[in-house]
Amino acid sequence: ILTCLCGCKKDDGNMKKITLNEVAHSIFYAPQYVAMELGYFEEEGIKLVLETGFGADKTMTALLSGNADIGFMGSEASIYTYLQGAEDYAVNFAQLTQRAGNFLVSREPIEDFDWSMLKDTYVLGGRKGGMPQMVFEYILKKNSINPDTDLTIDTSIDFGSTAAAFSGAKEGDVGYAEFTVEFEPHATALEQQGTGYIVASLGTDSGYVPYTAFCARKSYLAENKDTLLYFTKALQKGMDYVNSHNPEEIANVIKEQFPETNIETITTIVARYHEQNTWNTDLIFSEDSFMLLQNILMEAGELDDYVPYQDLVDTKFASEVAK
Repeated sequence: ILTCLCGCKKDDGNMKKITLNEVAHSIFYAPQYVAMELGYFEEEGIKLVLETGFGADKTMTALLSGNADIGFMGSEASIYTYLQGAEDYAVNFAQLTQRAGNFLVSREPIEDFDWSMLKDTYVLGGRKGGMPQMVFEYILKKNSINPDTDLTIDTSIDFGSTAAAFSGAKEGDVGYAEFTVEFEPHATALEQQGTGYIVASLGTDSGYVPYTAFCARKSYLAENKDTLLYFTKALQKGMDYVNSHNPEEIANVIKEQFPETNIETITTIVARYHEQNTWNTDLIFSEDSFMLLQNILMEAGELDDYVPYQDLVDTKFASEVAK
C-alpha cells in the first residue's frame, strides 16, 4: 500500500480524502504518478491514498465493497460487473492509457520477428478474460493465428509471476515456454538478466485500445461530482506533463514510486511507452473506443451483446478539464 502524503498545498482540514485502488503499480501509469509526485492532487484539495489490488477482479471487489472510492483497471471489469446485475455498478470517467502496455518476450533474440513464429509454440499469457490476454488474442487473430488451435497459451499463472516462471523453467520441464507476455518492469528485467528478449510490443501491434480507465460506483459519482472533477483535473495535469517532457524528465519525477528500480531502467521503460504513444493528450473515453473494447471482448468470447455506452461511461469531467 502506497500513501501519498507529500507536501500538501492546502490545510489537511480542507482536504478531501480519496482511496484509489489501482490494478497494478506500473510505470505504464506514469501520468498518475507524476500527478502524485508533483503535488497536483494536493493542489486540487485531495489527499490521495493509493492501494494496489494486483488484479482487476480484486480492484473491482475493493470498489464495489466501498473499500475504495475510485478504481483504476481495465474497463472490461466494469462491463462484467454491469452484466452481473450489480445495482451500484462502476462507471468509467477518465481513460489513462490508449495502448496495451505489455510486450512479447522470447527466449532467443529474433531480429525479424513475425507473429506467425508463434505457431506451434508454448506461450505464457495473461488471465483468461483480462485485457492483457484478450489483446494478445486480438493480435493473433489479426495475424490469422487461432489462439485455441495454432499454439498453446498458458493462462494459469498469476499476474506478475509469469516472468519468474519463464526464467526459472528449463528446457524439458512441464510448462517450458518459448515466449511470455510481460508488463514492465518484468520485460526489461528479463532482458537485463539475459533470460529473455523483447521481440514485439502488443501496444504497437494492437493499435489504439482503451486499456485502462478510472471508475467510481454510480452512487459515488452522483454524490461527489466536485471531488471527481478535482481528481480529474489533477490527472489531466499529469497527462499534460508527460506530453510536454522527455522520458528522462518523467523518469526523474516518478522514480520515488519505484525505489526497487534504478533510474536507467525507469527511463528505458518510460521511453518505450512514450515512443508508442501510450498516453493521449486528454482523458476522454470516447464511444468509438468503448465499442472497440466490446468488439475485443466479443472476439475473445467474453461478451455476447453490446452494453450501453451511456450507462458505463461519463465524460463530463474529462471533457471539462480538457478545455
